[in-house]
Amino acid sequence: MTTTTTQPRSGEDAPFIAAVPARPFGLVRHSLVMARRSLIKTMRQPEQLLDVTLQPIIFIVLFVYLLGGAIAGDRHEYLQFLLPALMVQNVLFASAPTGVSLNTDIKTGVFDRFRSLPIGRSAPLIGGVIGDMIRFVVSIGVMIGVGYLLGFRITTSFPEALAACLLVMFMAFCFSWMFVLLGMIVREPGAVQGLGFVIMFPLTFGTNVLVPTDTLPGWLQAWVKVNPVADAMQAARGLMVGQGAVAGPVVRTLLWSVAILAVFAPLAVRAYRRKA
Repeated sequence: MTTTTTQPRSGEDAPFIAAVPARPFGLVRHSLVMARRSLIKTMRQPEQLLDVTLQPIIFIVLFVYLLGGAIAGDRHEYLQFLLPALMVQNVLFASAPTGVSLNTDIKTGVFDRFRSLPIGRSAPLIGGVIGDMIRFVVSIGVMIGVGYLLGFRITTSFPEALAACLLVMFMAFCFSWMFVLLGMIVREPGAVQGLGFVIMFPLTFGTNVLVPTDTLPGWLQAWVKVNPVADAMQAARGLMVGQGAVAGPVVRTLLWSVAILAVFAPLAVRAYRRKA
């Protein structure tokens, strides 16, 4: 009696393949593929970029023309003070939808398909965060472009301004992992978005974004002095328009960003692996 061996179909051996450890550098390659998927999805649904294209314009026009004359007495001077800090605020707001997008993928079953693929378990998360960084680039580009049309000018140098943009993008990348964690543990995308705003509003508006710190009440000054977003705003002002100290705020921003990444990225990956 002869025995025939049947090769399992791809659907049958998928659970085994998914359990095979990734080859060296495989996670990086898989994450970049997932980042490309995220970019393609964004390009096919450009309405996802409305918040990073319209919101910066609305904020600049609203704050400069509503508050500029009352706070600074001169709208151009206020624009120079406001725009670097507003850039930080808008880029950090742009990091919140990352968690919403990942939560939506889980709800629609996309991540169930990822589980059957021979890819690193963390690749969908890492790729999603990297792919969503296009939102940061668009937000910064719109913010600086509109600012220049209204009279904003970088008074330092191009390398310093570029360093400010990269610093803000790195901080937003680290903050994204907070929202990735929310996307893993919260059931509904709407709830992720709502919690994201609850977190971001005190962090971004409880700063010196609109007025100098010394004009705030004492209890709020105490919060601003320990708020990492306020340090990022001061660093951006120093690097782009030469207002205030640079070295201290830059170092504190980097330390806070690395600490946030070190805490929330492992927690998000762990939460995802429990789901997967």
